Amino acid sequence: MARHEVTYEVTGPWSLESSREFWEEMAPLPPAGAAGTEGTLRTVFTADADWRRVTAEVGQSGSAARIVVTGDGDLDAAADQVARFLSLDVDARDWPAVGDRDPVIGGIQARRPGLRPCGFHSPYEAAVWAVLTQRTGRTAARNTRADIVARLGDDGAFPSPERLLRLDVELPWRKTEYLHAVAGAALDGELDGAELRSLDPEEAERRVRQVKGLGAFAAELVVLRGAGHPDVLPTREPRLIAEIEDRYGPGREPAAIAENWRPFRTWAALHLRLLRAERLGADGHRPARTRTP
Repeated sequence: MARHEVTYEVTGPWSLESSREFWEEMAPLPPAGAAGTEGTLRTVFTADADWRRVTAEVGQSGSAARIVVTGDGDLDAAADQVARFLSLDVDARDWPAVGDRDPVIGGIQARRPGLRPCGFHSPYEAAVWAVLTQRTGRTAARNTRADIVARLGDDGAFPSPERLLRLDVELPWRKTEYLHAVAGAALDGELDGAELRSLDPEEAERRVRQVKGLGAFAAELVVLRGAGHPDVLPTREPRLIAEIEDRYGPGREPAAIAENWRPFRTWAALHLRLLRAERLGADGHRPARTRTP
């Protein structure tokens, strides 16, 4: 097993600790997927260049990220994938200006300095999550994912698409069929992270929707949180729309508000989701009112 270390110069604000906090608070996968000692972030994943298992450990020294990847495959590509799912490859020198233009975003930037959104390890894993959460709560989806990892995973990493095709458990609502479709699309290169990031977001979502079982909501998730596109306004996330209404007033058009967020609309939207989670809890919903006697 080989070990490869790269130093990645991050442009614009970045804090590894803020990334760890974001992953633990907001990522749909269990925090153990991004565990590490203080000052490091450690995770295990399946690289989308060759579908080999990779262990990654990330540290920070000033503005530089130290990425150490261990595995048997293409470790250069694996290190690039780490930079992508931590948003380290995005030039964010203009990100503070978004907070200057929009005090709401500026407020959470001040409380979480250097926060960059963390996504799924790959569009493939994002697509799997989109299938697992169809008609299902997050807890049940997590449990199903954990069962798949236990059955087919590679020492903690989510199984490669080839392994996922062996899944013979009949999940409800055609989920097994859809998971097999996602696996086939990944093997065919239709969920390549670098390519989806490079496309116009609408074209990227259109391609993702060609995969059986992935509709508009899933395609948006795959492009934003799987490929890590930094400048897309999520239009199918009700908790985000609710937070925009709470913060900017009812009747405001989200697209008009988001003009101030370019070219970081995805980042601003995820900051708002984090703001909502801080106020209302991880699910972003207001607690149910109880009737007093």
